[in-house]
Amino acid sequence: MKYWLLKSEPNVWSINQQKKAGKKRVSWDGVRNYQALNNLIK
Repeated sequence: MKYWLLKSEPNVWSINQQKKAGKKRVSWDGVRNYQALNNLIK
C-alpha cells in the first residue's frame, strides 16, 4: 500500500476541516509542482 504525505498551512486547510470533509472529494489548489499535482488528481 502506498501513502502520500501532504502538508497545508492551518489557516488554509486545517485538520478539523479535513476530518469534516471525510472521504468526499475536495478541490486541491495552490499545488505548484506539476508532477505532484498530476499524482494528486489521478
